[in-house]
Formats: sequence, C-alpha cells, structure tokens
Amino acid sequence: MENGVRLRDVGPADLEVFLAYEHDPEAVRRSRFAPREREAFMAHWTTRVLGDPTVLVQTVDVDDEPAGNIVAWWEGERRYIGYWFGRPYWGRGIGTRALTAFLERETVRPLYADPVAGNTGSIRLLEKCGFTATGTVRHGEDEHVVLVLGAGADADA
Repeated sequence: MENGVRLRDVGPADLEVFLAYEHDPEAVRRSRFAPREREAFMAHWTTRVLGDPTVLVQTVDVDDEPAGNIVAWWEGERRYIGYWFGRPYWGRGIGTRALTAFLERETVRPLYADPVAGNTGSIRLLEKCGFTATGTVRHGEDEHVVLVLGAGADADA
C-alpha cells in the first residue's frame, strides 16, 4: 500500500502494542472504552478475535511499525467494523488509507460502525470512507452514532 501504510495479518507481538494503545488516556477519553487488564485483553483477542473464523482483522503497519488494527465481526445479523490506532498515527490520513484498503477486503454490506458521539475524528474517518449516519443508539451512559456503508432497507439504527 502506498505512503508506507499497509495491512497484514496480526502477529503475536502486535497484541502487546495494541494493549498499550488501548491504555492511552486520550484514546480512552475519546472512545469512552474502558481499557482491559492484560489478561482479559489477551483472552479477548485470542478467543473472540483471532480465534473466530468469521472475524476479519488486520494490523495496520506504517513504515513497518504497527500503528493499530481494523476488525470486522458479526453481532447478530449485522456486520460491524471497528479500529484502534496509536496516538502517534492520528490526524495523518493513515486511518483513511488503511480503512479504504480494508474495505476492499471486507465486502459484506451493509457494514455498521457505532463510535461514541463525541469521537468526531472517528465519525469523520467513517464518513470519508463512505459511511452514512443513520441515527443514534445508547451503550450504557453514552450516545453512539450509527453509521452504515452500503445501507439497505434494514440499515436504520
């Protein structure tokens, strides 16, 4: 992939990097996602992500360093997408290039995402890649924006 950004399969060493990114205080604040302790994080990744053949997950490399990950998974009848990038890689167009490439591999449509409403960077990234806001949903105390790519009749929030 051009500009030093490429997708590749997740390797064991990537998980340590992803764990550190998940614990970044600014990332936690923006995502409103509570970071997991190491054991819970590793168990989730080895069983629910890497251990599930229906999940598509890729490490995003920038100049051969893991910048983050992009994941697609099933939740009931809906296919969701999520991603996490380390703070040094924010605001540089890396997410747009990586997500664009990922969407060429992940062909299920409609495809859903639901970032927390205050995470304007994530919402903007999804919109740049063709997702459209269709409504909002609450997860706990937080309002999330439901965005859909390739919306069909059942794509409402």
